[in-house]
Amino acid sequence: MTVSRVINSGSGVRPLTREAVEQAIRDLNYTPNLAARRLVTDSEVRIGIVYSNPCAAFMSEFLVGIFEEATAKGAHLHLASGHDGRAPQPDAIDAMLAAGLAGVILAPPLGEALTIRRQIAEAGLPMAVVGGRSDGEALSVRIDDRKAAHDMTRHLLETGHRRIGFILGNPDQSASADRLSGFHDAVREARGVETIVAQGDFSYASGLAAAEQLLDSAAPPTAIFASSDDMAAAVVSVAHRRHLDVPRDLTVVGFDDTTAAVTLWPPLTTVHQPVRDMAAMAMDLLMQDLRTDDPDRVTPREHILHHRIVERQSTAAPRKAASGNSS
Repeated sequence: MTVSRVINSGSGVRPLTREAVEQAIRDLNYTPNLAARRLVTDSEVRIGIVYSNPCAAFMSEFLVGIFEEATAKGAHLHLASGHDGRAPQPDAIDAMLAAGLAGVILAPPLGEALTIRRQIAEAGLPMAVVGGRSDGEALSVRIDDRKAAHDMTRHLLETGHRRIGFILGNPDQSASADRLSGFHDAVREARGVETIVAQGDFSYASGLAAAEQLLDSAAPPTAIFASSDDMAAAVVSVAHRRHLDVPRDLTVVGFDDTTAAVTLWPPLTTVHQPVRDMAAMAMDLLMQDLRTDDPDRVTPREHILHHRIVERQSTAAPRKAASGNSS
């Protein structure tokens, strides 16, 4: 409180104390974001949202969660967007930060963009990331991607599949590696399973190329697990073009449970990731963090939400298993 009074030219501070605080500020080269801390107690709290996602359906869910929670909390949003998963330019981030923000929320895949996180940290602003890991400083809201992928792979194995293709997401995101690890975890628990992996980047276009690669292999899979619904929708499209019936000839499953999962035929079996809830929780936690003056209050930096498997019409036992023969 004493430091705050000095910074804000308040009264009730002895001259010697004020001089000591001002000297410490000079020694530390401290440049406080006065607007941010002042806004925390005003009616208008400004929160920056940085986003760039190749999946429109995912981004729509994220933004709805953000807008709903911001409205409930009385926060004003300032947006900085990139394109196709690429980060906004540094000057766009600087322009957003100059608006007197109290904090920043990073949407996937930018929660792990080190240059952006460094810019925000250097501005002295707290941040929350959705779908990415915490570094001990930023708040993080995500699901257990490894467990979710494990559960979906177990579902495919229990359905009878023993030749399974997997489409990776963006190689720069930890969620992609976690989902691949979960896939391999489940495969190791079963016997006689053949796997083939293709690289994607979470986008529909990358799903098309990966599906062609998997289905052109010498022993094509009877099931394909794509790391996003957009890539799974692309697999269904390629299957239809090849006159393969989904799911009788090819089972296809996705990840996210966005609107893409229910706007194609057949509707996708997928991992439900509560994107809207994750975004809303990130906003809520950041606002809680901003509005506390208790130095002893410790906010957990990482929050793991529950996932679930949503079964729809894109899965079935492989033809041989369905007819009673071994696969």
